[in-house]
Amino acid sequence: MEEEAPALTGTGSLGRRRPMRWRNVLVFLAVLGPGIITATVDNDAGGITTYSLAGAQFGTGLLWTLLPITVALIVAQEMSARMGAVTGKGLSDLIRESFGVKLTFYLMITLLVANYGNTVSEFAGIAASMEILGVSKYIAVPIVAVALWFLVVRGSYRLVERIFLVACLIYLVYPVSAYLAHPPWKEVLVATVVPAHIRFDSVYVGMLIGLVGTTIAPWMQFYLQSSVVEKGIRKDRYWMTRWDVIVGCTVTGIVAFFLIVACAVTLHTHGVVIRDAADAARSLEPLAGHYASLLFAFGLLNASIFSAAILPLSTVYYVCEAFGWEAGVDKKWEEAKAFYGIYTAMIVLGAALVLLPNFPLVKIMFLSQVANGVALPPVLIFILILINRKSLMGDHVNGRFFNAVAWTTTIVMIGLTLLLVANLLGFGAAAA
Repeated sequence: MEEEAPALTGTGSLGRRRPMRWRNVLVFLAVLGPGIITATVDNDAGGITTYSLAGAQFGTGLLWTLLPITVALIVAQEMSARMGAVTGKGLSDLIRESFGVKLTFYLMITLLVANYGNTVSEFAGIAASMEILGVSKYIAVPIVAVALWFLVVRGSYRLVERIFLVACLIYLVYPVSAYLAHPPWKEVLVATVVPAHIRFDSVYVGMLIGLVGTTIAPWMQFYLQSSVVEKGIRKDRYWMTRWDVIVGCTVTGIVAFFLIVACAVTLHTHGVVIRDAADAARSLEPLAGHYASLLFAFGLLNASIFSAAILPLSTVYYVCEAFGWEAGVDKKWEEAKAFYGIYTAMIVLGAALVLLPNFPLVKIMFLSQVANGVALPPVLIFILILINRKSLMGDHVNGRFFNAVAWTTTIVMIGLTLLLVANLLGFGAAAA
């Protein structure tokens, strides 16, 4: 008989304290994966570009946003993982069952388009980082695309997850890169907890939306919940998955922190203008040294490859779930033709677009993150309605703290989006 798990009330507590016996350690290692992988993939090529631009344009002025964003990320991810563990169903499944096929169809099309833009940005990151390392994009991009296709289509869930967990470790290059830039730590720490120089023009507001959108991307909620379901995690073991989610989200916030710091104390201080993360890597060399530049470029390559596999995968998970099609990495091609067909199309079309000459990749990378921020409120609203239904979640509905954080995030994102639109239409403050 399984031992009872702590109640999942969503109050922000981690349940009753339990002795961490060796058996529990082994179970935790078995459960480990979905939370850390989903949160870490969040620091993808588009994310690294957004954080680099934030540091280069605003210095340490936006570091204060990372603490509330990380808390909001933990809450959003925990809700999705909890729904997967309690219901045994993916988020798309639940939205279709509760709100109907028509609404689900429009939501899926919107997210499919946004995720395609994100996938293109990942292959753009692969192309840019490999060219810094001396390899032409016309060689690197096709090779990586084929390798990713074989990994997911021919591999098992366990193999894919283990490779992704190893890739998570490579994100440690960013703290090292920031350390090599020798930042003034006292000033950095003050900027992390004290908001300064807040503005309401379209440039500042657009960056705020981009930071939230790249940190709490809509696709993450779908992918995490699907991963929890596919891995077979149920509510009796969910307390360990909750730790998996918390650790992953915290690491994501830390990586974002060091990315902004590295660019703030080098590029912003010296007035260097960049267009993307690759520019940041190149510009770091004369300011922070050759190794800092190489580490930054290598981190961009790892993040881009990692995310180029996960983002299309998240897309096919929620699209197939939404329409009741078979989905899962452990399925054979004959069992899940739509799943593997859409995944193949995302990989091929994403890689092909990057190889076109004079394509505005930088604009696509940044706008895809802003699109994430704009699409986030509707997804959070669906999650909040579902997770507060007693008939669906039983005793595991949200508590007051989780509802307060999630609704606040939703309302703030709606307000920021409206403010950005007003500025772009000329009704707000002039852009800087």
